Amino acid sequence: MKAKPKKLPPEAFKAVVRTEALKLGFADLRFLDIPSSWAASERLKAFVEAGLHGQMQWMEDTLERRAHPTAMWPDAKSAIVLGFNYGPDTDPLEQLQHPQNANISVYARGDDYHDLIKKKLKALGGFIAQNFDCQLKVFVDTAPLMEKPLAHLSGLGWQGKHTNLVSRDFGSWLFLGVILTDHLLDSDRFEPDHCGSCQACLEACPTDAFIGPYQLDARKCLSYLTIEHKGAWPEVFRHQMGNRIYGCDDCLAACPWNKFAQTTQEIKLAQRDGFDQLRLIDLARLDDDAFRALFAKSPIKRIGLASFLRNVHYAIGNAVARTENDEMIEVLNYNLTREHPVVRASAVWALKQGMAADVFAVLRARHMDEADPDVRAEWDGL
Repeated sequence: MKAKPKKLPPEAFKAVVRTEALKLGFADLRFLDIPSSWAASERLKAFVEAGLHGQMQWMEDTLERRAHPTAMWPDAKSAIVLGFNYGPDTDPLEQLQHPQNANISVYARGDDYHDLIKKKLKALGGFIAQNFDCQLKVFVDTAPLMEKPLAHLSGLGWQGKHTNLVSRDFGSWLFLGVILTDHLLDSDRFEPDHCGSCQACLEACPTDAFIGPYQLDARKCLSYLTIEHKGAWPEVFRHQMGNRIYGCDDCLAACPWNKFAQTTQEIKLAQRDGFDQLRLIDLARLDDDAFRALFAKSPIKRIGLASFLRNVHYAIGNAVARTENDEMIEVLNYNLTREHPVVRASAVWALKQGMAADVFAVLRARHMDEADPDVRAEWDGL
């Protein structure tokens, strides 16, 4: 006969859940009695109304559902907020010193964390549902739930001036997951903001994407541009990206609290072999099958080949502007025949960075019959 779920006092419940979460590999967790309202809702609304979310239409479409956890699930009374450490074992910005190689954000150098964290959240949720008399729902950051404000209120860390969570024990390198439950739990101790007068993260941003402390204009952020933005970028950001082809870690890596960071123990999140030596020229040659094979189980695959090649081309443009490379010019010429207009257009821009004006003019004359207006605009320098 199946044992009936237990009814434990809140503190005993929390202790048992904490033990199980740590067994599953979570680095830390906190508990929160969900408040009836919070300032994060109004901040998000103002962010979207100002258009600072750019092309992320899903933020606008789900604004009401993001306003409060009970908008996602009316029965939610408490939140279990979990952090999973993905701290790198090397300097996350080291690849910026090698402009002919690709720099990829730390979180995308291993397997897709969404799949890993969701599986572990479901395992923990299953344990709770089996052993305790309560209902629950699990969330990773693909759901319209504001997990960073929840993490801040729960005491897992605080939202730094770069708007991301900072932890005393893990610095900037925590993935977040949330379990909402109808079980009423006392909140853990709130963690106040410890940023003080430090502005290292704001000063580190290569595109000046921060309007001010705790205020981000996503439209200028390289993480947004490389992942969420569709189509061509404003030219200034192409120059400022350097070789950051997927995401950007500059503001995270600059945080002094990273002196307490720890290297992840999860092998699936560790940097894949060779990802510190991905040559831009090799990436520019990928077709769709090769792209999917190279980035199997990786979050990079989500953006698709066209956006990926656009990013690679912009980075190549920055590389050839610094040092002449005939092989790079050759692959860019080949990519002028690619099917997607954004790929052709970005190849044009990159060629322009590495060619003498008279040589580029000859190449332009050969392609004057280009039908797509966006590609023609790149040829014409508009």
